[in-house]
Amino acid sequence: MSFQGATALSLDAKGRLTIPARHRDALMSQCGGNLVLTAHPHGCLLVYPLPDWEPIRAQVLAAPSFDRTSAALKRLLVGNARDEEMDAAGRVLVAPELRSLAMLDKQVRLVGQGRGFELWSEEAWSAQQAEASALFASGALPAGFENLAL
Repeated sequence: MSFQGATALSLDAKGRLTIPARHRDALMSQCGGNLVLTAHPHGCLLVYPLPDWEPIRAQVLAAPSFDRTSAALKRLLVGNARDEEMDAAGRVLVAPELRSLAMLDKQVRLVGQGRGFELWSEEAWSAQQAEASALFASGALPAGFENLAL
């Protein structure tokens, strides 16, 4: 399954996120609703089906522990990872520590990114969208996108 699209959602009073119906069935069949949530260096959270998270975790943990950058990424990605399970209503708990890291309040954006999702605060989502538009308008494309035709 490949996830795409951005959906405006609300966290409930307990910090739970209701996964949109269009993704819920795929997540249940793919991983039985077992998800991993963790911090992302860009200020959002990552949400992965457990089977898709495991190879990422293995790659991160294989990096050298004495390299400062590798150790910092291990702490961020693996140290903040939380195993969560969707409940019968398709909700998943976003732990208070993770909500704090990503500055999530009530209004959030769940953004499909292929194998998983990013979870942004509404404010951070708007800011990074404006930044991305400005970068694109300036012609500053990252390596690998030189031949992109839209």
